[in-house]
Amino acid sequence: MKLAYSPASPYARKVVIVALEAGLDSKIQRIPTAVRPDQPNLELGKENPLMKVPTLITDGGETLYDSRVICAYLDHLNPGPKLIPASGGARWQALRLEALGDGMTDAGILVRYESALRPEPLRWKEWIDGQTKKVEQGLDMLEAHPEMLMGPLNIGQIAVACGIGWMNFRAVFGDCLAKRPRLAAWMSMIGERPSFKATVPKA
Repeated sequence: MKLAYSPASPYARKVVIVALEAGLDSKIQRIPTAVRPDQPNLELGKENPLMKVPTLITDGGETLYDSRVICAYLDHLNPGPKLIPASGGARWQALRLEALGDGMTDAGILVRYESALRPEPLRWKEWIDGQTKKVEQGLDMLEAHPEMLMGPLNIGQIAVACGIGWMNFRAVFGDCLAKRPRLAAWMSMIGERPSFKATVPKA
């Protein structure tokens, strides 16, 4: 398999963590790929019309995107404990948590693009405030309900940790854990897993 990815992408990190946890990383060739919304990667567009990372090409030649689809595919191949529970309440809780983690990350990326890429006279404060509110509410929910993050490692926990890790890496909102001690403690704990240590985002 081949994976178009960026070491700084929270979504690519999510995929690589799943691959590591599933014991599949050695079967995947990682291909560093540059993407920016203002500089479309036309070469990547030949495989993924959205021109985004991560993009996975399977051994059968099929192209998969985005991170949720790729993670589900890798977990399907996972011979060990599944990161996406097969059924019952645990499945929907993990998928809901993944949606929360990815949603906060989406909002954080939009804030960064608006603040870092858009010319200052054209920046839309209300847009930034609206996206920031989504992130703050998500973080506050996790701080107030740490039980959402407990239990065996699952795809939701991975999505949340990758999103928060990226936001702090890019300092989009300063230190978003400074006033959330329970969430900070959980991030410190999950960050000790080898798969997380091996995928700390880099510029």
